[in-house]
Amino acid sequence: MESVVLALLLAFAWVVLKTRDERRRIVLLGSHLRHYQIEKLMEQLTQGYLRALDEPDAARQAQIWSNLDVAEQQLAAQFARFSAEVARLPAEQTRVCRWTLPLIDRWWPASTFDLRAALAIHARGLQAVTDNAEGRSPKARARMLLAEMLLMQHTCHWFCKSRAVASARLLARHRTSYAQALEAVSPATRREHQALVG
Repeated sequence: MESVVLALLLAFAWVVLKTRDERRRIVLLGSHLRHYQIEKLMEQLTQGYLRALDEPDAARQAQIWSNLDVAEQQLAAQFARFSAEVARLPAEQTRVCRWTLPLIDRWWPASTFDLRAALAIHARGLQAVTDNAEGRSPKARARMLLAEMLLMQHTCHWFCKSRAVASARLLARHRTSYAQALEAVSPATRREHQALVG
C-alpha cells in the first residue's frame, strides 16, 4: 500500500513540475510572438495556396499566386526578426527537451538542443524558399514553403510541450506527419534541422 501511495505522489509531483515548465515555455515564446503577425500570415498563405490550387482558370490562378508574394515576403521578414529577438535570450531559457521529463534541461543540458539555433534554421529556410533562387514553379514553391511553416510550427510546439505532442498536433491539424514535413522542406533546412535535433 505504501508503494502505491509513493507512486501516486511521484506521479503527482511529475505532473505539477511538467505543467509548470510547459507554462513557463509557453509564456516565454508567446511574449515574443505577440509582436508579430506570423500566425496570421501563415493562415493567410495556407488559405491562399488552397484557393490557387482549386482555381481552374490559369489566369486567375496566376493572379492569386502573385498576390501571395507580399504575404510570403512579410512572413519571411517577420520570422527573421522574431528569430533574431529570441537569439538574444540566454541559452538556459531556450533549451528544447528531447524527452518528456520536467526540468531535464537544467540537470542534463546535453540532452537538449537550442531553440535559438532551430529558429535561425527556419528563418533561413523560409527566406530561401520565398526568394526562390532555384526557380521553382508557384505550386512547388507553395508546397515547400508550407512544409517549412509546418516544420517551424512543430519546433515551437516541441519547445512548449514535447516532440510527441508537436507531432500529434501536426498530424491532427494538417494531416501531415513530422517525417512528411521534414521530407518536403528544402534540402538545406532538412540537413540542418536533422543535424541539430539528432
